[in-house]
Amino acid sequence: MSRARRAAIAGASAATVWSLVEPIDRRVFRFPYSDVALLGKAVTRGPLWRPLGLVAHAANGAAAGVLFERVDRRVGGSTMRNAVAFAMVEHLALYPLTALTDRYHPARGDVELPPLSRSPRGFAQATFRHLLFGVVLGALLRRRRPRP
Repeated sequence: MSRARRAAIAGASAATVWSLVEPIDRRVFRFPYSDVALLGKAVTRGPLWRPLGLVAHAANGAAAGVLFERVDRRVGGSTMRNAVAFAMVEHLALYPLTALTDRYHPARGDVELPPLSRSPRGFAQATFRHLLFGVVLGALLRRRRPRP
């Protein structure tokens, strides 16, 4: 299997784990935000928003996995450390864009899409989700060392 294909599968898998954990972390953080809803309800507010959101989230994860694989090859060192750092950098770089979704998303105000940009709970929840993504991605792409 090519490195890019393996990275895409790992990224999609990590994003799917994130999606599966959302209902739990929403209770833990006592914050109802859902990335699946953000993506799915950008396309439709009808009954297909959830499956469309899941597919879009997995596709985003696949793209992130491919990008990460390229970065990881150039950086070298621990793939796990690099994956967690990659996920945290992405989180910190893109979180300010939540101000745009708070203002312009077609489903803003829905239960799953509360205002994020000024929410400490939302930021903590997003940090946890990105950390989870990085750990799963790093575990799936961990380079195998040849046996002596």
